[in-house]
Amino acid sequence: MKLFKWLTNTKTSFPAPSSNLSDKPISFLPASEESLADAAISNRLAANRERIDHTFINCSDIITLSWSYGSDMQYEAYSVYAKTLIQKKEFNAFKETLKDLVEGSPPPDVDVTPQTVSYYFSRHAASSKSADIIESFPEAVDAILEGNIVIFFDQWNCALSYKAVGLETRQVTESVTEPVVQGPRESTVESISKNLGMLRLRLKSPDLKIITLPPSGRTKTTVAYSYLQGAVNPEVLAEFERRMTKLCDWDILETSYIEEILEDSTYSPFPQFRYTERTDVATAALLEGKIIVLVDGTGSMLICPSFLVEMLQSSEDYYQRTVVASLIRLLRIFAVLIALGLPSLYIAFSTFHSELIPTVLLIAVINSREGIPFPAVIEAFIMEFLFELLREAGIRLPRPVGSAVSIVGALVIGEASINAGIASPIMVIIVALTGIASFAIPQYNFAYGLRLLRFPIMLFAAFLGIFGILIAFLLIWLHLANLRSLGQPYLSPIGPFYPKQMKDVFIRAPLRTLMRSPRTMKNDKPQH
Repeated sequence: MKLFKWLTNTKTSFPAPSSNLSDKPISFLPASEESLADAAISNRLAANRERIDHTFINCSDIITLSWSYGSDMQYEAYSVYAKTLIQKKEFNAFKETLKDLVEGSPPPDVDVTPQTVSYYFSRHAASSKSADIIESFPEAVDAILEGNIVIFFDQWNCALSYKAVGLETRQVTESVTEPVVQGPRESTVESISKNLGMLRLRLKSPDLKIITLPPSGRTKTTVAYSYLQGAVNPEVLAEFERRMTKLCDWDILETSYIEEILEDSTYSPFPQFRYTERTDVATAALLEGKIIVLVDGTGSMLICPSFLVEMLQSSEDYYQRTVVASLIRLLRIFAVLIALGLPSLYIAFSTFHSELIPTVLLIAVINSREGIPFPAVIEAFIMEFLFELLREAGIRLPRPVGSAVSIVGALVIGEASINAGIASPIMVIIVALTGIASFAIPQYNFAYGLRLLRFPIMLFAAFLGIFGILIAFLLIWLHLANLRSLGQPYLSPIGPFYPKQMKDVFIRAPLRTLMRSPRTMKNDKPQH
């Protein structure tokens, strides 16, 4: 009964810490990794406390509390938690543990001993708070770093872990990188559990498989991947899982780390995987047989494998009418050609093939270039460099002033360049059109690749004219034909040619013909 009276008089908040690890002398030696390897929890409470103090030396946010319990307070326990991770509302995990023991299987007049604790929790008796039993010391350390409260008991070689993490996370809002006029507005957040929950809510099927990988590296970042059984290609899934085994010792901080591990060609300017922050896009990809990779702490999801034609598709294509969506998709293809080759065409025509320009237009070009001290290729390089510099500065500046600086800077520099005789008006127009066309590409990482390729194509045009542009495009096409995404052809379904899948490439066919995920239809074989 003494124990029950002590419980009712105990305050619900944490008492002052009995030991603050920041008071220890500062040491620049790291905690021994060997002490964690295959280390079981000791029966002696003092030994466990010594390990904790040694592991978290110089960690001022790790709080340790000593407790006494039993009829005469003759037994000791010890709880550890990170005050920077647990929830703001105070939760006395040790008091909840004793309440479970008193109000549970043992009657109140029976003394609570370490053996009672072991018997009660090892058999998973019903408790007010869900507690996990930890049997090894490395697991206890990981639980503390994940925001749990861990309690060690004397004379018991296990520990109890209570979930108490309470960090504030970003709420679900509209996607910033993939805005739409029509369609769902929710986007992913930095919590992997919320992201997986939104996927599960959209795709309510037991065939949706979610695999969570064990934490690796020093960051202990949670990585998960998801696929739809029956839709995913087993060979692609096996190749994906084989490559994911390389994650064992990596310190993963963002989804792009996974991309570099999985991709076939690291030095290719073309991305082999897509990113998305939209759950509807991820769900559609799962239905098409894709694999979705999620990393805790980042809102971007990786879609693999991905192909060239998918880089020009937007989720809004499937929310618009067929004719409108098809015209917009053709407009994007035309924008890719402009972003990639318009400056090169100007260089080639003005330098080598002026006879192909209509006379009136040729006279206008000659008049606009009068007084320009540089050849067309140098002029183009200068203006492209300045435009890319302005675009990068606009991204890095604070959002309220970034767009204003980009627009005003482009106008001022363009006008100043014309007045100073550094660039012609037609070159300013060409550079502006090229930049606008690159903004029309849905996938930002794909647009980066086009911006990178634009400069070597300009060099080919400066040396060989239109023939140089044809050679450059031929080399790019050969590279694309040789490129793979998780072992699958990057140009699919164009090469190899799948005729039934072409209805969702250049145009978007009516949805009634696309409901069976055309890219995964088993009866569609390539035509040779």
